[in-house]
Amino acid sequence: MKEDQTFPIRNIVVLGANGGIGSHTVKMALELGHSVTAILRDPNKLGITHPNLTVVKGDIMKPDTFEKYMDNKDAVISAIGVKGGFGADKPTVLYSRGNANLLQTMKEKGISRAFFISASAIEISPLLPFYVRFLAKYIVQKLLRNMYADLSAMEKLIKETDVDWTILRPPRLTNGVATGHYRFAINVYLKNCLTISRADLAHFMIDNIANKGTYKSVIEIAY
Repeated sequence: MKEDQTFPIRNIVVLGANGGIGSHTVKMALELGHSVTAILRDPNKLGITHPNLTVVKGDIMKPDTFEKYMDNKDAVISAIGVKGGFGADKPTVLYSRGNANLLQTMKEKGISRAFFISASAIEISPLLPFYVRFLAKYIVQKLLRNMYADLSAMEKLIKETDVDWTILRPPRLTNGVATGHYRFAINVYLKNCLTISRADLAHFMIDNIANKGTYKSVIEIAY
């Protein structure tokens, strides 16, 4: 446990629990002894069973489907994401409106700790190689302009809250295994922030769930 983790967090809510990041997060939290409430639109897609796991059918766009399951929780991890990618980018408010719903529910339930997933290319880091900056600005941001617009709106509303938030800006995500070995930078750019596995992104969140040094911070993370 980090030196500045001064209180226990045991009851965690994971939204978007069946996605690549979400499913790894659920598994790691359970392995470390947390109680997890997994919220997803189709519970049959999770494929995880555990005595400390509660699986809930809920939709972040419809607060009434999940708000009653937020009682007596210590922290929330929002691992929601849109389907699509390059060539399938569509206008969305999933990140902004969905997480606005989540933040309002957290306020009502007295939950103060949360992680949110954004993307590194939302800003062009000067510490990236030239060719990566070029691709990010003229290709990635263009092809995913709708998603990035909503992520920007999401980040803005999160930063205006009193929540102990952490926004993660991962680079290209891979399906590699969790190693526990990666670099990260808090509120500054990370040099050569190029790739990270979904599993290690989940590892970082669980490992720093109560780390006050990451509160109200934007973090870049990579190998």
